[in-house]
Amino acid sequence: MTPATRVGPEQTLALLIDLVREDLVRNPGLVDVPRVAQALRRQGRVLGAAATLELTSRIRDHIDGLGPLQPLVSAGVTDLLVNDDGSVWVDDAEGLHAADLHLGPQQARDLAVRLATSGGRRLDDAVPWVDAHLPSGIRLHAVLPPLSPGGAIVSLRLPGGEALDLEALEALGAFGPQGRKVLLAIIASRLPFLVTGGTGTGKSTLLAAMLGEVPHGERIVVVEDVLELAVDHPHVVHLQSRHANSEGAGAVDLIALVRQSLRMRPDRIVLGECRGAEIQELLQALNTGHEGGCGTVHANTAHDVPARLEALGALGGLGRSALAAQVASALEVVIHLGRRKGRRVLEEIALLHRADDGMLQATTAWHVDGAELRDGPAAPALAARLGRTSQEHPPARPATPPSPTAPDRSSPPELDARTSDVHEGAQGASVQASHRSGRRAA
Repeated sequence: MTPATRVGPEQTLALLIDLVREDLVRNPGLVDVPRVAQALRRQGRVLGAAATLELTSRIRDHIDGLGPLQPLVSAGVTDLLVNDDGSVWVDDAEGLHAADLHLGPQQARDLAVRLATSGGRRLDDAVPWVDAHLPSGIRLHAVLPPLSPGGAIVSLRLPGGEALDLEALEALGAFGPQGRKVLLAIIASRLPFLVTGGTGTGKSTLLAAMLGEVPHGERIVVVEDVLELAVDHPHVVHLQSRHANSEGAGAVDLIALVRQSLRMRPDRIVLGECRGAEIQELLQALNTGHEGGCGTVHANTAHDVPARLEALGALGGLGRSALAAQVASALEVVIHLGRRKGRRVLEEIALLHRADDGMLQATTAWHVDGAELRDGPAAPALAARLGRTSQEHPPARPATPPSPTAPDRSSPPELDARTSDVHEGAQGASVQASHRSGRRAA
């Protein structure tokens, strides 16, 4: 085989990719072997069947996929990061580590712009940042110079291979049997809650798993800035914000979407991520009869959540005392997650309430010690709340009866024996009855 018939260096590949893109503009369709073979003939090159097939796969990655990052996508990878110096980092089961790959400034910029375009968003010198959801389910965030001192910064959050329910998360070591039973009880009791934690701790994954346990007779309305929650439930409606166009018009923010969700007959309103003034609209919604609402918030610890909510409330014009009054009647539980040795785990469950001075406070109900839950000061109060609300609001019966051949997944989420002793076992029994009637059909 002569040098003219070999797949050349990256520059030769780039020229071939440009030819394929030009052909796609003239004749839209798939990037397939005939199209690539035609581009090769235009270059005066001939390849064997196996080499052409491999080249087609590489070109498809650059046109439809993640380009040079595509080979890094594998099971267990959650994040791909490109820094402004061109270094590439991978976050997987082993934690965050550098990859044996380097992107040039123009290569990183072209990748960021192409991915933003595929997600329906604009990325250029006039709008040098983007937050988008790609058709493949990948979440993209990118920043261009001069906001980044070097080259483009690209952050990709990859979706999981399959939706994880609470049983799967328990099997992965995110929490133990006691933790899972308490999470099920929170859903069955229709208590409003927040899932908190730092970046990459699995907040959205746990929230989606918990929403998957909502009875099928309930309607869930999910409001997000970028589509991220994949909820395994038959009655879920998604609303996504819209950025302004090139003329600066047409923007629809989360505040407007939360207001619209109130008119959609929701049983549960979910705010994918609370990070701005929309927290005021969510609190008002949860204070007007919409029980069981939930969302996620970035926070370092459960005890930092009140300060975080106060900061968000200030963006919406709420003072500390007004926010405390709203939250005290709208949100009750904080489920805090963290990372230990690369594993995303449940760390604490806390109760939100007003302190003696009237300000908002989060008090530990249970903290995780290995696979066990240890009682905190608020354990009796939260156990009582779980039991009482389970009796007041029994979940609707699933739309279809469980299959007689399916495995029994209706084990009662009885609370820990220590809290059951305090309340004479009433809480565990009531949550058991509620949960048995509200579990999903097998």
